Amino acid sequence: MKTGNYQYLIVGAGLFGSIFAHEAARKGHRCLVIDKRDHIGGNLYTYQEDGITVHQYGAHIFHTDSKEIWAYMHRFADFIPFTNQVLANYQDQFYNLPFNMNTFYQLWGYEHRQRHKR
Repeated sequence: MKTGNYQYLIVGAGLFGSIFAHEAARKGHRCLVIDKRDHIGGNLYTYQEDGITVHQYGAHIFHTDSKEIWAYMHRFADFIPFTNQVLANYQDQFYNLPFNMNTFYQLWGYEHRQRHKR
């Protein structure tokens, strides 16, 4: 580790810490980044094994409506489109999660909905 005068001590090399250090360094500031793990990226960390990208801590889902943020993030990584569609298997039937009106209809059917209609 280099010693010297730092303008910023950044604890954690996850998404925020890494981007803050990158942007501060681009503006000429000296940063010291420390992390308990032996890699940068925090929970976003991936590595290659036999040509396959392995997500060490689980899937990474990043979403925003900001075109500016998407453009910024694409400077560092490629992203693939993803729609989170969760299903639960209960007694050999699949149900939508999070629990919504469609899940009610799946569980109790159309007749139940009609009986309780006011």
